[in-house]
Amino acid sequence: MDNISKSVRKKDHEPKISGESIYVGDYQCAKDGSAILTGKILHSKIARARVLSVEVPDLPKGYFYVNAADVPGENKVNIVLDDTPVYCKDTVEYIGEPIGMVVGPDKEEVERILSQIKVEFEELEPQLDVRSSQKVFFDYEFSHGDIEKAFKEADKIYEEEFETGYQEQAYIEPQGMMAEPEKDGKMYVHGSMQCAYYVHGAIMRVLGCKPDEIHVFQDVTGGGFGGKEAFPSVLGSQVAVAAYKAKAPVRCVFDRREDMEYTSKRHPSICRYKAAIKNGKVTALDCDIVFNAGAYSTLSAVVLQRGIIAAPGVYNIPNIHVHGKAVKTNTSPCGAYRGFGAPQTFFAIEMMMDHIAQDLGVDTLEFKEAHLVKQGDMTSTCGKYHFPVPLPDMINEIDKVCDFRRKHKEYAAPQSGRYRKGIGMSLVFHGAGFTGSGERDIIKAVAKLRKYKDGSVEILASNGEIGQGVRTTFPKIVANELNLPFDKVYYNHPDTERVPDSGPTVASRSLMIVGELLRRAAIKLRSVWIDGKEQEVEEHFKEPDFMIPFYIDKFQGDAYPTYAWSVNAIEVELDTLTGVSKILGAYGSFDVGTPIDYNIVLGQMEGGFLQGIGYSSIEKMDYDSKGRIRNNSFTDYLVPTTKDVPNMVAMLHVEKYPNGPYGAKGAGELPLVGAPGAYVEAVEQALGGAKIHPLSHVPFTPDDTIAQLNRHREEI
Repeated sequence: MDNISKSVRKKDHEPKISGESIYVGDYQCAKDGSAILTGKILHSKIARARVLSVEVPDLPKGYFYVNAADVPGENKVNIVLDDTPVYCKDTVEYIGEPIGMVVGPDKEEVERILSQIKVEFEELEPQLDVRSSQKVFFDYEFSHGDIEKAFKEADKIYEEEFETGYQEQAYIEPQGMMAEPEKDGKMYVHGSMQCAYYVHGAIMRVLGCKPDEIHVFQDVTGGGFGGKEAFPSVLGSQVAVAAYKAKAPVRCVFDRREDMEYTSKRHPSICRYKAAIKNGKVTALDCDIVFNAGAYSTLSAVVLQRGIIAAPGVYNIPNIHVHGKAVKTNTSPCGAYRGFGAPQTFFAIEMMMDHIAQDLGVDTLEFKEAHLVKQGDMTSTCGKYHFPVPLPDMINEIDKVCDFRRKHKEYAAPQSGRYRKGIGMSLVFHGAGFTGSGERDIIKAVAKLRKYKDGSVEILASNGEIGQGVRTTFPKIVANELNLPFDKVYYNHPDTERVPDSGPTVASRSLMIVGELLRRAAIKLRSVWIDGKEQEVEEHFKEPDFMIPFYIDKFQGDAYPTYAWSVNAIEVELDTLTGVSKILGAYGSFDVGTPIDYNIVLGQMEGGFLQGIGYSSIEKMDYDSKGRIRNNSFTDYLVPTTKDVPNMVAMLHVEKYPNGPYGAKGAGELPLVGAPGAYVEAVEQALGGAKIHPLSHVPFTPDDTIAQLNRHREEI
């Protein structure tokens, strides 16, 4: 293990453990000592309607009602298409859409006023079925090879449809933002977020102000998983408008039901796959992918892009065609979630490969191994796998730790009795960094180091700590290059008034991209270091020379500079009486390059893997016939705990990336991606295999198991 990988105590360990950390809901007063007004949102109770009138009761002194008419700039939140309003104007598009906000000094009085507001709607027919939606937000298509010829010459053709559902981020701290007008006319906005500069850009537009008339600060953030990428721009805009009108600090913190029912989720998907087989090999793959974006487009463009790029999986298939759409329904808008579109399509391709192999009568792992990409092969977008693909070695690591090959063949034989066993394996990657040329053309990251006279060094960057450890790993990199004690380098939560835009805390990019900028900046600082003098250096992102230019209009080129890889195996024991699948073991080998802190990275692998198992098995969320999310509390939306997977083994396989700090690659999202394919294959095998029980959706719950058994009770 490299020296940089040795674990240290996290910089934010003590304040979080002791309770000293201040979250947005903890402030007793504003920065200037003034009282904080409470804001509560008036949410639509109708999925689609015209708002005819809003009758607000007489407001006591010091209370305000805020709506679209109070927006001084544009009533649009800057995300991608900018179609999300700050407050609705003429129509509402989903249950939960913000109509207005009641603001005042007493929370109970605010809630009383809110309960007395009467909204007159003209109800319209909502579009709830993604299959019949006519509104397409984003539509992408790409191909290579001669797919028509391959299907014409095929020995056999397979067609299947796979479906994935919602997933709630279930962070511990709910959404919360606060805005404070300052004496110099600026607006100070802070709260729980991943991307301070995203919020900054959104509020500039909403308030119609200049960049230096607003600054955004990330408070201590209790988890994000993607759920705090775009939504804080929405809520931050709403509290900023409220504070602008009230001329006083305003804070809005969601309660748990509000958060789970009205904020963004993982995109549900429908993936239709068609494969051509010639001489026992997959020669062509035709993928049609539909993501349910919900009422507004939010981040669906980039989520869909990553999803369709991953559609052929880790397999070298010479002829492919991929078509993907993100469509509108009158349901809660979907957004970013760990994995960012890839878990949906990786589930589809892994199950498709499993099912083809079973029908051909060959071992599913051996079938997959025969199709694996290798270094130098072409990617799905006609880019190149520039670096080694360590999947064969990682498969062997998993086989060694759980005896996969033997068990997989043993469990494939007919089983009887109440309890049946199955084991499944998935092989996946995660493209490191922003998709395509986003890092070069859009983000253009900048990072700085400031040395003080006492020899301490402050890191200036905009990447937020959301539990993944950047307040620790960034200082480790800088301290290592400067040969300084770890406690002489520090990294505070970003404030856009003080730090450059080093890009958002998304896409597993922070360590690989910004960490490398900081490493280079530290080398630069070391070369000009003068004791006792305050100094500052900065570093700008430069795209690696080896990159094949990516063209988004054609979906051609290197979508990512490199890839993180994982192999996951899950073993289950299925109770055919109750439908419950007991997880006997979950095993993962993860290549994220050099771990900058071993314990931090291992914790990310274990947590992400568990999150993926929840997505695969018990995290079922849906909306009713009115378009309302039904699972809006932890009572009826279950997330897994360590007791659900008592035997988890996570291993780190290191394939260094030369352009990452000390060989590091993106880590945060990878561990979730492979769980669905491994889990469902295991359950399918315990049920008797795809010829008896072909499984095609996640989450696959105990109720689904019972339904399958009831359909084929004669097989028991």
